[in-house]
Amino acid sequence: MTTAFRDRTEAGRLLAGKLAGFAGRPDVLVLGLPRGGMPVAYEVARALGVPLDVVVVRKLGVPGRKELAMGAIAPSGVRVLNEDVIQALNIPDRVIDAVAAREFRELERRERAYRGERPAPAVRGRTVILVDDGLATGSTMRAAVAAMRRLGPDRIIVAVPTASPATCAELRREADECLCVITPDPFHAVSLWYRDFCQTTDDEVRDLLERSAAPAPAACHGS
Repeated sequence: MTTAFRDRTEAGRLLAGKLAGFAGRPDVLVLGLPRGGMPVAYEVARALGVPLDVVVVRKLGVPGRKELAMGAIAPSGVRVLNEDVIQALNIPDRVIDAVAAREFRELERRERAYRGERPAPAVRGRTVILVDDGLATGSTMRAAVAAMRRLGPDRIIVAVPTASPATCAELRREADECLCVITPDPFHAVSLWYRDFCQTTDDEVRDLLERSAAPAPAACHGS
C-alpha cells in the first residue's frame, strides 16, 4: 500500500481539479470541517476563486475508544447517531447524552475561536461545497449535511480527497453530490492515505480563514 497524498495542501489541490466546474461561480461557497478539513478547503476555495468559511462539527467518540464515532453533532442542535456502533457496543442513552453535552461545549468554543463576532455565512439558495480531509464512518460529514439542509441551500456537494467506498456511496444518497479523489478498498483510516497527517491547530484554522478573506493583491501592469 502506498500513500496517495503528500499532505493536506496537495490533497486540496488535487480535489480542486475535480471541482473545476464550480470555479468563479457567485453562488458557490466552500465550507471546511475543522480542523483537518480546513487546509484542504483553503486550497479548494483558492483554486475555484470562491469564498471560504467553516462549519464546526464534532464527532461523538465512544468512551475509551475516541477514534470510533458513535455519532456527531453540528450547529442548530443537529445530532446524527451511528446506530450500528451504538447497538453493537450496547451504549446507553445517558452515555451518548453526556458525550454530546461535552462536545457541544467544545463546538461552541471553536465557533467563537474561529469566527469571533463574524456571523455565519448565508447559505440559502447557494451551492455549498462541504470539504474534509477524508471520510471513514462519515458521521461528522452527515451531521454537517443535516445542519446545512436546515438552512436552505440550493445544492450540497460533499468533496473529500479520500473516503471508504461504502461511506462515499452513503453520502451520495444524503448530499446532492459526493466527490472523492480516491476510494481505496480496504480503507482502514483517513491517516493512512497521507504521508504528513499532523494535527491542524486552532491558530492554523484562523490563519487560513484570515488569508482567504484578505483581498487579492492588485496586478502589476508594465508601461
